Amino acid sequence: QVQLVESGGGLVQPGGSLRLSCAVSRTIFSISTYAMGWYRQAPGKQRELVATITSGGTSNYADSVKGRFSISRDNAKNTMYLQMNSLKPEDTAVYYCNKRFSPHWDWGQGTQVTVSS
Repeated sequence: QVQLVESGGGLVQPGGSLRLSCAVSRTIFSISTYAMGWYRQAPGKQRELVATITSGGTSNYADSVKGRFSISRDNAKNTMYLQMNSLKPEDTAVYYCNKRFSPHWDWGQGTQVTVSS
């Protein structure tokens, strides 16, 4: 059973930065095999995909975060990251990681990001 553990969230003022981490464990596979993604879910809204990275390292971003967020991966550590800069109140959400495409692994608990002054 693959386990996803997200961390690095917190309370930050508008314009601030956070770096999220996603540790993938209990798998014999390297995450390099998979296209991966960061998702977020704000209160009362559906989960949305905000950033993806292919097995070859190509990244893509939702328009709402383009130019502010950066996704990366460390395949040796089976870990993925999301560097978030110039944060805005509308970035407030629980952030999750998972495969880019279905079938997804079981979702982790996520990490809360709150952007507020």
